[in-house]
Amino acid sequence: MSKQERKQSLITEIEEQLKEIRDVDILLENILTGARKIVNADAGSIYEYDSKENKLWIRYSQNDTMQNQLAPGEKLSYTSFYLVPTNQSISGYCVLSKKLVNIPDVYNLPDFVDEEKKEVRLFEFNSANDEKTGYHTKSMLTIPLIMTNGKVLGILQIINAKDEDGNVIPFDKDSEFYISQFAAKVGSIYEYAYLTRLNVDRLVKTAGFRDPKETGAHVERVSRFSLEIYDRYASNKKIPEKERNKFRDNLRLAARCHDVGKVAIPDEILKKQGILDEDERDIMKGHTCVGAQIFTPVENDLDIMARDVCLHHHDRWDGGNKGYPGNFDYMDYIPATKMPHEIEQALKEDRIPLAARIVSLADVYDALRHKRCYKAEWSVEDTFNEICEQRGHQFDPELVDAFMQIKDRLEDINNAIS
Repeated sequence: MSKQERKQSLITEIEEQLKEIRDVDILLENILTGARKIVNADAGSIYEYDSKENKLWIRYSQNDTMQNQLAPGEKLSYTSFYLVPTNQSISGYCVLSKKLVNIPDVYNLPDFVDEEKKEVRLFEFNSANDEKTGYHTKSMLTIPLIMTNGKVLGILQIINAKDEDGNVIPFDKDSEFYISQFAAKVGSIYEYAYLTRLNVDRLVKTAGFRDPKETGAHVERVSRFSLEIYDRYASNKKIPEKERNKFRDNLRLAARCHDVGKVAIPDEILKKQGILDEDERDIMKGHTCVGAQIFTPVENDLDIMARDVCLHHHDRWDGGNKGYPGNFDYMDYIPATKMPHEIEQALKEDRIPLAARIVSLADVYDALRHKRCYKAEWSVEDTFNEICEQRGHQFDPELVDAFMQIKDRLEDINNAIS
């Protein structure tokens, strides 16, 4: 098999794997991984473009050199920032022109000739991240990810191509060809995942209009926390990569839907300023059953996980009576009525679906760290102490262990999303 045939086979293989992914963020992460694999690049980033605000948001970064310096299960520091695209920045020009940009050495930037506009451009490279991390960026290949209607969804930026001996080299014309081909193929896959996320977010937004406490930022944080907790848990448990990837793809979307059942809670309860009384709490508990009803009948694995998360993210690991709804038949529940106090049998331990146990922990962490109408924001120390105290009671002990291993990363995410 020739080199070209091997590359084409690899692109097709990666494309087929990407088609199975539903969530935009998981897809972006895997697009970046796939692109780097195709051209043997050491590092890279992927950005999402918000055309309404004209901002490029970094979504994922990868760096093999720096990752290899970390202990197993650890991740690179969480970064979250945006930039406004301009024709002077490499990524900005890529978005605005919808053209590939190939730079052999970012510290010796050549004049870039824009043949279409018959002008020479002077690019700028921001070396702040290199200075902060000690990494040396050299070759860089940047390409837009475009929907079938011509809308730019984001950019793919891969860094430091390597030869067979591990030396950093420029990206050659073959690399440009293969990455262009790959970007064209994944554009439609990205578009499908983008529309899937859009539909999920519309459902979440509907519930959010009803509940002033259920902000988009809360939903996004719980979703991201859940993924980080699962990643560390899966690493600790040595869960196979294929199983891990499928679970985390569904989890990212299912976690966003954890409270959609609140759409059926009466306004006088949902929007009450202060602590609910016992009868009001019994009606509020019904949001778990309504959420599960929304995802019934189930059509796929995502529906199953979303149903389980909605239904069981308030069940307790120890089966205590503060958990709900347990084994109650959620299809028997009538919206806006009180949940029964006596249930046939509480769910406990691993009878509670893993995704629900994860979201339970992520949801409580977020609730404690943020002000609500009935409570003040808890401090970092008090929050982590409370979660540790609930290890083996409210929460799965192994998940709490994973949670505590990544507490700094969780706080970085918490501070970045408001």
